[in-house]
Amino acid sequence: MQNESSKMVKTIPQLLGWNRTSYMLMSSFFLLLFVIGYVWWPLIEEYVSTYNPDIPLWVQLDWLLLSIFLLMSLLIMAKADIRKDVPIIIVGLLGGLVIESWGTQTELWFYYTFERPPLWIIPAWPIASLSIDRLFRLMTLKTNTLPDKIIRFFYWFTFIGFYGYMLYFVWPTLDKSLTIMALVLCAFLILTPINHRTMLFTFIAGSGLGYFLELWGTTRYCWTYYTFETPPFFAIMAHGMAAVAFWRVVHLFWIFEPHTNKLFLKFIRFHQKKKSTA
Repeated sequence: MQNESSKMVKTIPQLLGWNRTSYMLMSSFFLLLFVIGYVWWPLIEEYVSTYNPDIPLWVQLDWLLLSIFLLMSLLIMAKADIRKDVPIIIVGLLGGLVIESWGTQTELWFYYTFERPPLWIIPAWPIASLSIDRLFRLMTLKTNTLPDKIIRFFYWFTFIGFYGYMLYFVWPTLDKSLTIMALVLCAFLILTPINHRTMLFTFIAGSGLGYFLELWGTTRYCWTYYTFETPPFFAIMAHGMAAVAFWRVVHLFWIFEPHTNKLFLKFIRFHQKKKSTA
């Protein structure tokens, strides 16, 4: 029995695709949660104060949040690669800040703390970006036999539909420069597909994860949209579009990465020569 259990312990990480980078990412994730909890401790106290000792603990647990946390933890650990994941994390962090700034400044949505935007929500974006990357990889394994014609059809059907609905949803803020910029950027990304298959399945993966994130956030009143829907369909699809935008930026990074490495090496050699001649 001990041999079988030890084999199971060794087999589970292999099946889930865990490696050293996986454990490093998970440790960083927990460290990030600790820092957020420490810096924004009043928010934690406010949440804990809702506990009612007269009601069983298991009834009061937020099972949706725990399920999302478990799913995203397993996803970010699956076949982690530090070289590939770092650009995704950086782009997710900066992109999340831009998106949250747009939404809260134009009042398309607002947080219960009324911060515009709250900095404590920004770290959730790179975690979600890594999770979407893993979901995308899984989806491509299962759908790589689909003909390109079908992929292109669903690409244009999905993205044109999204853009039309986006125009409808953001119409009240059409006088805001940030909204105009968001519309122009989305139009540019949609009309210049560099890979129909990747962009379509990234959109689907982002929307799929986005549904559960938005369901939790809007039903717990962590954030609220101006339509007061829980959640609005646009918000779900917007996660997919954000994932596509992030992927395009990461893709651009890998195109220029060899050139930036060469420039960096030249910069180091130049300074080494200056030191040797000094």
